[in-house]
Amino acid sequence: MILAGLDSSTQGTTALVVDDADGRVLARGRAPHRVGGVRGERRSDPRDWWAAGAAALAQTGWASRVQAIAVAAQQHGLVVLDGEGEPLAPASLWNDTTSAPDALALLEDLGGPGVWAQLTGSVPVAANTVCKWAHLRRSAPDLARRARAVRLPHEYLTERMCAAASGDRGDASGTGWWSPGEERYVPEVLQLARVALSEQLLTQVRRGQDPAGELCDRAAAELGLPAGIVVACGTGDNMAAAAALGLQPGTPVVSLGTSGTVYAASTTATADARGVLAGFADAASAYLPLACTLNATLAVDRFASWLGLDRDDVSAAGDVVVLPYLEGERTPNLPNASATIAGLRHDTSPQQILQAVYDGVAASLLDGVERLDALAGLDADSPLVLIGGGARGAAWQATLSAFTGRALVLPREPELVALGAAALAGAAASGQPAAALARRWRAAAGARVESRPRDEERLARIARVRHALAALDEG
Repeated sequence: MILAGLDSSTQGTTALVVDDADGRVLARGRAPHRVGGVRGERRSDPRDWWAAGAAALAQTGWASRVQAIAVAAQQHGLVVLDGEGEPLAPASLWNDTTSAPDALALLEDLGGPGVWAQLTGSVPVAANTVCKWAHLRRSAPDLARRARAVRLPHEYLTERMCAAASGDRGDASGTGWWSPGEERYVPEVLQLARVALSEQLLTQVRRGQDPAGELCDRAAAELGLPAGIVVACGTGDNMAAAAALGLQPGTPVVSLGTSGTVYAASTTATADARGVLAGFADAASAYLPLACTLNATLAVDRFASWLGLDRDDVSAAGDVVVLPYLEGERTPNLPNASATIAGLRHDTSPQQILQAVYDGVAASLLDGVERLDALAGLDADSPLVLIGGGARGAAWQATLSAFTGRALVLPREPELVALGAAALAGAAASGQPAAALARRWRAAAGARVESRPRDEERLARIARVRHALAALDEG
């Protein structure tokens, strides 16, 4: 069977065409997205995602032979539709921080972080869909009143494919209005005055590998796919990557993309009142506690361009510390923060500054690894699985190895989100579990980077700068 998986990410759409017998990638395609906004805004037209998906599929040259398809997409985005299924406005993306004040207000409305964590698995931050919806109701109430459907990015694309609304538990668990532990929408949240959202405007939540329907004629013509093929429900990007890895409990994963994420599979739901971990569900029937940083590869690339360096042109950071919060930050939760450079001297080199950027990102990711160990339990001997666009970078590998003290495994397939979507498509068409397909494909196999001792001195230096800045903010 020929499967297609789409990864509709922040910056673009990747299409993989896969042979279900062995997971062999037959063809790839990619098309960019347009992202706009000033200051904390990050917006995209959902119709651009659709056009990019069509372009990426066309590039593969295999679209006419695909027999099942699924979409995995960036989490949390708010897509507001009219009665005809058309977007009423550009979608607010996960890294749009304009809803930070709404997150703070909602936090108090429901009784604080502990209540939120118990009801929804997560403490609200600007990224969560519920905060973006509250912001829309506050800033554009007329537009919110016109809404006839509220969707996540992958839900919008899947619904357009098969003309039927469906969502999945993995992506729904990042909204802030769905409970992973109880597998239901949370009326206590939907009925808050700042939210006031009818469940009728939302999708029915299933598993990502469940069939959503068949590809409708209009979508088939626009995407160049055969009409009537199976469309799976799909899921969020992190859940799809976990599905492709066939992830077992106790193994930490770091994904380096526009954002940086840290997650692990778990057999029990997680509720972190401190808000470091979001207690997500996975795309099947288990859980995926996750920490996210806003600043990862893009922060490194921005500093590298300012310094006139290649991204791997680094040297030991010495005294300099960089907290690269160019877009605010989520771990730690500092939505209004900006970047800070401390410890500069006359002899500080550009290469040292760039290494300090890597260190600053890695320190935030390490916060997530340590919280995962505390709440979900990590295997002390398990390597860290490193995935995403930054995973092949020598500086990323060296920094994460030194900060975590773990060996690294680099899966051979770089496009794990799209591959996970293809596994969900195969599961929907065949009835096999997606995890069984993924394990047969051996997508998690790859090169290994051996462990090194943790750089405790460097971590302590970064901690001191963080503490000093926190004290200044409080003052």
